[in-house]
Amino acid sequence: MKDTLRQVLVALSVAATLVVNVLANALPFNGITTAQVSDQFHVYFVPAGYVFSIWGLIYIGLIAYAVFQALPAQRENPRLRKVGCFVVLGCLANSVWLFLWHYQQFPLTLVAMLCLLAMLILTYLGLETGRTKVSAAETWAVRVPVSIYLGWITVATIANVTDVLYYWNWDGFGIGARDWTLILFAAILVIAGLVTITRRDAAYNLVIVWALVGIAVKQSAAISLVLGSLVTAALVLAVLAFGLYSRRSPAASA
Repeated sequence: MKDTLRQVLVALSVAATLVVNVLANALPFNGITTAQVSDQFHVYFVPAGYVFSIWGLIYIGLIAYAVFQALPAQRENPRLRKVGCFVVLGCLANSVWLFLWHYQQFPLTLVAMLCLLAMLILTYLGLETGRTKVSAAETWAVRVPVSIYLGWITVATIANVTDVLYYWNWDGFGIGARDWTLILFAAILVIAGLVTITRRDAAYNLVIVWALVGIAVKQSAAISLVLGSLVTAALVLAVLAFGLYSRRSPAASA
């Protein structure tokens, strides 16, 4: 009964999150769309509009996850048991963030975003991605969707921080906004490198690359940012390729 309840709660949480995300822009909440709120912030760490189409992929992944974990055969899956509450809380944080964002409670949006990021990290770790072998079905319906989601929320969290700092009129300790953006690119590279070293996760890193290229497109008038984002994207791919190669090479497995 306990496992069945968990499966139902996860499925309902995912469904509620999808409904809230659709209504946020269909109604829209507070009479303004998510993108229109974002346009209030003149920051550099933001990708071109097309990049946000990744939410469609995230939604599909969430649906796949909800359906897979609800199968009778997955009722006693130890990994899904372990992360069920994190998924539910993550869905709640996602919905809360949207309400706060549309009603322009920007400092609180960062709290909700950090909660979502924390829940996704706990889910990711609980699924043992890159550490244990699972079926192809579980890989594509559970691990890959969570990796994509976590990759995007990693970028979104950094963007949320820059938005809140802009809202607070932070002076950047005298460092220019473009230079801070380059520093953020370096931070992204470190994060992506750690994920590659510890998990060899292509899905996560490809989302990071997708976002970085989108930033280059958006900031095409700022050569330093274009070069910085594209070089970072290339380095993320290079580290990922090396990580995947080293894992598969005979010498590495010997």
